[in-house]
Amino acid sequence: MSFEALQRRAATRARGALAARWPAYFVAFDLLQHDGQELLTRPYAERRTLLESVFSEHALTAPWTLCPMTTYLAKAREWLESWTNVSGVEGILIKPLTSRYLTGYRGWTKIRRRDATETIVGAITGTLTPGQLLVLGRHDQNGRLSAVGRTVPLRPGASRQVAEHLTAAAPGHPWEGVRFSATGGAATSSKPALVHPTLVAEVSADRAIDHGGVYRHPLRFQRLRLDVGLEDVPGFGEGPAPAAG
Repeated sequence: MSFEALQRRAATRARGALAARWPAYFVAFDLLQHDGQELLTRPYAERRTLLESVFSEHALTAPWTLCPMTTYLAKAREWLESWTNVSGVEGILIKPLTSRYLTGYRGWTKIRRRDATETIVGAITGTLTPGQLLVLGRHDQNGRLSAVGRTVPLRPGASRQVAEHLTAAAPGHPWEGVRFSATGGAATSSKPALVHPTLVAEVSADRAIDHGGVYRHPLRFQRLRLDVGLEDVPGFGEGPAPAAG
């Protein structure tokens, strides 16, 4: 379920070696043509039935995989709560059974599971007062602060609240000389203002995690956790452990 591993397999020339290390699966969730006949205008329920028949008639097994589907709300809720414990599984898609397949149009609804978790504020874009968004980190197994992601732009009230507790970083900050990508991982696109990394922020995060512990999508700032210490923050790569309190 690693998007990062899939990208590395697609980009490298040594695909044979990586195929054994990271086997890929073809997950089918829709059928747009069958026996030379286009199915775009057929309702999704009919396309799904035909897709299931293809798997049944050809006895397809791994790496061919049929994406699960249900019309039961309780089952969908169970999937959202349990299957998303697997890193990389963000949530579920909701599709009308009567819908056609419209190219270039988003007619489905994605529901992501989001969990509250703690992170360490390592930098902020803009100025300390007011800041625009936070760059967050966690300590790795060697005790070094590693970036895990960034927040969406802070609301004015949250920006003022955070600014009251931020202190500019002293020399020796672990991110000195590091530039950050749009997702907050180390890269070369922007240079935020480094801060003293002792402030804990609670954020809302979905289940898409790459690079061993970097969130693929922006995080949502919830509140400062002045009641907890750095030792209470999950380590780098531990995922979105639920926040306490």
